[in-house]
Amino acid sequence: MTQAKCDEVVLKDEERQPCEVWTRVMGYHRPVQSFNTGKKGEFNERVCFTEESAKHHKFERK
Repeated sequence: MTQAKCDEVVLKDEERQPCEVWTRVMGYHRPVQSFNTGKKGEFNERVCFTEESAKHHKFERK
């Protein structure tokens, strides 16, 4: 079997289109662009949850 070569598409910055990011806030979806400064900061501090990383996390009990 031979592997087909793929032509790599390279776009210049002026050819790119901005992507609108939406997220769920207080029970409904909104575009991140419409957030105020504080809410944008909170959004940027979010981390992705994975079940695998949670299994290795040890919780401190008081």
